[in-house]
Amino acid sequence: MDLLRSLPLGLYLEKPTTWLHRLDARVKLAWLMSFLLTPILANEVWRLGLVVFLILLTLLAGIPLRVWRQQMGWLLFICGTILIVGSITPDGLPDTHQPRLPRNELNFPQQEITPLPEESRNPWYNPFGWGTTEAETDTSAEDNAEDNELPQPTDYRYVLLEQPPLRVTRQSLSLAVRISTLLFTLIYSTNLYLLTTAPEAITDGLEDLMQPLRRFGVPVTEIALTLTLSLRFLPLVLEEIQNLGRSVQTRAINWKKLGFRGTAKIWLIVAERLLQNLLLRAEQISAAMEVRGFTSPNRHRVIWHDGQLKWFDSLAIALLIGFWVLRSLWGWEA
Repeated sequence: MDLLRSLPLGLYLEKPTTWLHRLDARVKLAWLMSFLLTPILANEVWRLGLVVFLILLTLLAGIPLRVWRQQMGWLLFICGTILIVGSITPDGLPDTHQPRLPRNELNFPQQEITPLPEESRNPWYNPFGWGTTEAETDTSAEDNAEDNELPQPTDYRYVLLEQPPLRVTRQSLSLAVRISTLLFTLIYSTNLYLLTTAPEAITDGLEDLMQPLRRFGVPVTEIALTLTLSLRFLPLVLEEIQNLGRSVQTRAINWKKLGFRGTAKIWLIVAERLLQNLLLRAEQISAAMEVRGFTSPNRHRVIWHDGQLKWFDSLAIALLIGFWVLRSLWGWEA
């Protein structure tokens, strides 16, 4: 299964077994939903803190470097590129202002009013201007203008960096941080959950969490069984794709001589063969279930785990409650 092992995301790590593997799937699902929901209406510091927390969680869990190096490396590169590009792009806020009066308000042209020049008054100690020159009056006017300029009360600046043609504003930087951190949190938290949780444990945990829906007539067990079979069927699909790809490579087809129509015809034949193989595999699975006497999921249930919370699961739940308390008190967007 070279194709399955080479996939960068969505793999389950069987060995080595870390403390994240030992946590209950329901507790890890609650943490996953917290990672996905807390960035909503959160400030930039909280979003960056989630990224740092996920990286530290991976390091503290003891997951081998060969497993997450490629996954996290590519994801950090993509998110960093989005952060840089989003910071230097325009923030969408217009610099022009709307005039006080609409254009062409009146049908006749309005007469422009030219303000009268201000009369410069002499100081009280020299009301008649004896002994003063024009240079002195100009310097006194400039001094008065400098005295009228008030200092800024804060060091707030909307434009953080302006080096033409680059311009970074607070709005563009905030949008870039939101998009890049949200993308990293969404992809990597889900990948970390799938990396440390078996597919059967995921379906069994979802079935336990969906038990209240039985009162409304929802077939919870059938949904869990369908999800389990689909997760088991995915490696078979990848194996069939790999086998068909190798069979095409061994025939040494000259694609340049075939042209577009010939290439499309060959790939349609390969897709048809893939569909036939998948249907054959599905029929074999159904026959195996019938031979073992499987009639309904309620009568023939397979218990994948005991479903009891241990002391470290209780500790993870307590930390999750503290996580949400911290988010509700401090992580809101300003």
